[in-house]
Amino acid sequence: MKKTFILDTNVILHDSSCIFNFDNNDIVIPITVIEEIDKFKRGHDQINYHAREFISILDGFASDSIINGGASIGKGHGKISIMTNINIEPELENLFMEKKPDHRILSSAVTYQKKFPSKHVILVTKDVNLRLKAKALGMNSQDYYNDKIDDVEKLYRGKRLIESIAPEIIDQLYNMPYEIPVELLEIDNIVPNENFIIRSENQSVLACYNPFKQVIEKIDRANAYGIKPRNAEQTFSIHALMNRDVQLVTLSGKSGTGKTLLALASALEMHTHYRQIFLARPVVALSNRDLGYLPGDIESKLDPYMKPLYDNLAIIQNQFAETDKRYIKIQNMIENGKLEIAPLAYIRGRSLDKIFFIVDEAQNLTPHEIKTIITRAGEGTKIIFNGDPYQIDTPYLDSRSNGLSYLRDRMKGQKLYAHITLEKGERSELAEIASNLL
Repeated sequence: MKKTFILDTNVILHDSSCIFNFDNNDIVIPITVIEEIDKFKRGHDQINYHAREFISILDGFASDSIINGGASIGKGHGKISIMTNINIEPELENLFMEKKPDHRILSSAVTYQKKFPSKHVILVTKDVNLRLKAKALGMNSQDYYNDKIDDVEKLYRGKRLIESIAPEIIDQLYNMPYEIPVELLEIDNIVPNENFIIRSENQSVLACYNPFKQVIEKIDRANAYGIKPRNAEQTFSIHALMNRDVQLVTLSGKSGTGKTLLALASALEMHTHYRQIFLARPVVALSNRDLGYLPGDIESKLDPYMKPLYDNLAIIQNQFAETDKRYIKIQNMIENGKLEIAPLAYIRGRSLDKIFFIVDEAQNLTPHEIKTIITRAGEGTKIIFNGDPYQIDTPYLDSRSNGLSYLRDRMKGQKLYAHITLEKGERSELAEIASNLL
C-alpha cells in the first residue's frame, strides 16, 4: 500500500537528501518544519549545512503544485507537498498545554490523516518523545531508518579465534618469511585485514590477513612512540594504525580500552610519513545547549571538550624526561602546527592531503558527517574513527544509527579498511570493574 510520510524537522537536519529515500511514497512537509529549518540556515555546523541544502533542494520544486496537490520528486519516487493549512486539533490542545513546533507538526499529521482517512499516513521523526505522543493519539509514527543498521551486536569485530591448529602451521608463522598461504587455515568468509588469534595445543600466534598479498601474516607486538600494547586487540590496533596500506581504520570499545591513546601514539610513531597530525572530536554541548551558554571566550568554552585529547597526549609525553628528544619532538610539533588538536567543526574546509587524521568520539557523528569527512581525504591521508556506539551524547542518534556503526557495516570487506573492537579496559582495575558492573 502506498504511504504518505510526514517529516519532522530533525529528519531533514539529519539528512538533507532524505526525501529521495522513500521510494514511490508521497512526502508531506508541514509549514512549521520550513519555519524551523529557516532558523538553522546560518552557521558552520553540519545541521546548518543540511538546512541550507534542503532549502536548495526544495527550491527546485518551487511551483504552485508543491502546495496544490504536490510536485513529482522524480522517476521512481512519489510526490512532495507543503502543508500550509495547520490548525491545532482540539485533542492536542487539551492534551498538551504547551504550544510548540513539535505539537504543531504532530497536529499536522493528525489533520492530514482526518482529511484523507483512506491513506496510510506515517509521521517520521527522530524524536522518541514525539513518536510516543503520536502513538498516544493513535497516529502511526516511526524513526528515520534509511541509515540504520540491523543489529549492532552482529557488526564485524575485526578478529577471530582459530583453535586446534596443527603446530607445524604455527611454526611456519614464526619462521621467515613469517607468513603462510591463506588456504592452510581453511577459514570461511575471510575479510580483508581481519585479525586472528591462532592456537595449537601448546602455542599461539597473532596474525592478520593481508588482502594485497593474499596471505596470513604474523603480527609482532610493536610499540608505538613508547606505548606498549597490553592485549591482543591493542596489538591488532597498532598493526592496523601503522599499516600504510590501510587508509581507513575504526576502533570501537568502551571507555578505558585505549582507543584514542593508541591512535595518537601510532600517529606520532608514523609522523615522518605525513604532513600533519589532526586530532579532532565533535562538540556535543551538555543537555543539548549551545556553547554560548558556557562562560568565557571561545577557547574557554571549548577547553572542556578538548581536555581528554590533551590528557592522552600528556600520557604519551610524560613517559619521557623533559630532556628526551621524543618529549621535545612533541612540543616542537605542537608549536609548528604539525600536531593540531581542535573541534571537528574547525577542520571543515581544511586541506586533507597527507594527513594522519584522528576523529575521536565518532559515535556522535551522523552517517552523512562520516561520509563528508572521508570523501574529503586527499592523497596519502589516513583517517581513524574512534568511539563507543553505546555512549552517545546526541538525542537523535542511537547504537544503530550513529555514523561509527554505519561505517563499520558498510566498509567491511574493503582492502583499504580495517576495524578492531577493543574489549578489555586497561585504564585501571577499578575502571574496568566499574565499566562492567555499573
